[in-house]
Amino acid sequence: MEVAQETLTAPAKTETKEVSGSVALLDALIAEGTDTIFGYPGGAIMPIYDALYDYNDKLNHVLVRHEQGGIHAGQGYARTSGKVGVVFATSGPGATNLVTGLADAQIDSTPLVCITGQVFAHLLGTDAFQETDVINITTPVTKWNYQVTDA
Repeated sequence: MEVAQETLTAPAKTETKEVSGSVALLDALIAEGTDTIFGYPGGAIMPIYDALYDYNDKLNHVLVRHEQGGIHAGQGYARTSGKVGVVFATSGPGATNLVTGLADAQIDSTPLVCITGQVFAHLLGTDAFQETDVINITTPVTKWNYQVTDA
């Protein structure tokens, strides 16, 4: 007896959607189960905060008084909820204010994702306003860090 076999193929998807990096980031956080973000806005991270306005129904943003408060709140949230703590901060001193909390989270194995602003890629290495080598500063106190320079 011969069995008929038919090959099924899914139709090719040709639809593409162009989005900003901020929207792509927020969509990725939601896809990973993020529902709460702690942060303090500043110039270099404002595009993300501008996009965040349209995500009020999906993301709860807790505006903290200081970046150090944000990182410790994110760590406390991660410990009590079992979810990853997510923290936003701006460039320069905003990013360096996260270092103590990052070290504490690493020591305690608390899952955190911190997203900071940075100067434009073409200004890196020019001593631009609030330019800080946050990658090398945070390398000793993080499992992984990355800086997007082209998108």
